[in-house]
Amino acid sequence: MQDRTASEIELLRAAYAAFNARDIDAALAIMAADVAWPRAFKGGFVRGPEEVRAYWTEQWSEIDGRVEPMFFHPESDGHILVEVHQVVRDLAGDVLADERVGHRFTLEGGLIQRMEVCSFPSSGYPA
Repeated sequence: MQDRTASEIELLRAAYAAFNARDIDAALAIMAADVAWPRAFKGGFVRGPEEVRAYWTEQWSEIDGRVEPMFFHPESDGHILVEVHQVVRDLAGDVLADERVGHRFTLEGGLIQRMEVCSFPSSGYPA
């Protein structure tokens, strides 16, 4: 279990690095073919790599979001909750949001199956 969790955390670190580098192909390579990804700024979910690609391409034409993982919290149900520092800027560079949020991941077969954005609990997880 410990080895699996460590490899899943490394996979998630790679996903964040790919997202921040705008390397869509690298990020999609570690997602399941039927991945469910939140449209965080629009609502709802997109499904599958091509919908994720289209959503991110649209998102990056409107805003510049960067997410840095701070802490990884494996949960008893197999999910991993990632506490991230998220900074969102408009295309002129002005900060629209600077906050800590939670990203809850479901991984299966060494791939990201689902990601959900959630508020990070104020207690219950060590920093």
